[in-house]
Amino acid sequence: MSARQRITADTPPRKRKTVTLSTLAEKKALGEPIVMVTAYDYPSASVAEEAGVDVVLVGDSGAMTVLGYQSTVPVTLDEMLILAAAARRGLTTPMLIGDLPFGSYEGSDVEAVKTAQRFVKEAGCDAVKLERGGSSVERARAIVEAGIPVMGHVGLTPQTAIALGGYRSQGRTAEKAMQVVADALALQEAGCFAIVFEAVPAELSEAVMPHIEIPVIGIGAGPATDGQVLVFHDLLGIYDGHAARFLKRYANIRAQMVAGVSRYGEDVRTRTYPEPDHTYTMAPDEAARLRAELKALDRSPSEL
Repeated sequence: MSARQRITADTPPRKRKTVTLSTLAEKKALGEPIVMVTAYDYPSASVAEEAGVDVVLVGDSGAMTVLGYQSTVPVTLDEMLILAAAARRGLTTPMLIGDLPFGSYEGSDVEAVKTAQRFVKEAGCDAVKLERGGSSVERARAIVEAGIPVMGHVGLTPQTAIALGGYRSQGRTAEKAMQVVADALALQEAGCFAIVFEAVPAELSEAVMPHIEIPVIGIGAGPATDGQVLVFHDLLGIYDGHAARFLKRYANIRAQMVAGVSRYGEDVRTRTYPEPDHTYTMAPDEAARLRAELKALDRSPSEL
């Protein structure tokens, strides 16, 4: 065994430090890619924790992947808070961000701040995320001024996908690209600590990166961004919905889950499960006493 191997074998793994806003800013400055993934419950969050990701987003995509809605629009604030609180219990190190659902922040700055406060107080989130530029810039500013970190989101914004012409790439002309850039710069100026670029041309991301001082997390935005995010159920092949162009599947867990449950069903129907190793037993004398007691119950009142 080499000296290096001995050091590796004898040295316990270093405990990861909690990811903070400063951590993300430092990673951007050093050019270290930021790893972000969604999670919606304790099991998925604990997997993200053990896998060593930097940021966990409780995305409103959970409306579809976990709750079975057809889009992100129907999910309620209370439902999102339940998902976020469950994810919180599975995390120690990554930063946890809660996605403000459609209809929970657009109406006014007061509404936006109250919604963000609930994510922090009730679910234990470290920060929140909201979509779009426009009026969302002022909502972001208000939340930041209330002391809660905000992540912006530009490009394809699923909550308003209908207004954008559906779930399709945004900013594919110079004019449209400049609108995405304008939204990103406005969110940065409002105090956002990071921005998600979704489904925009790689050329757009590469061109604008020198003008963005805060971390940019891409999803379908090319390799030039400071980090990447994918949906947990998509990258692991759990969700069988439409796969976006940018998705890379790193596993096919759904097929294994179906196969496992099918094998279980077959064993139950053929009575090969449970086997002796899966059952509890009584001491022989206690079992005999039980049978005697039950036999007594079978006698008629006259016999007793």
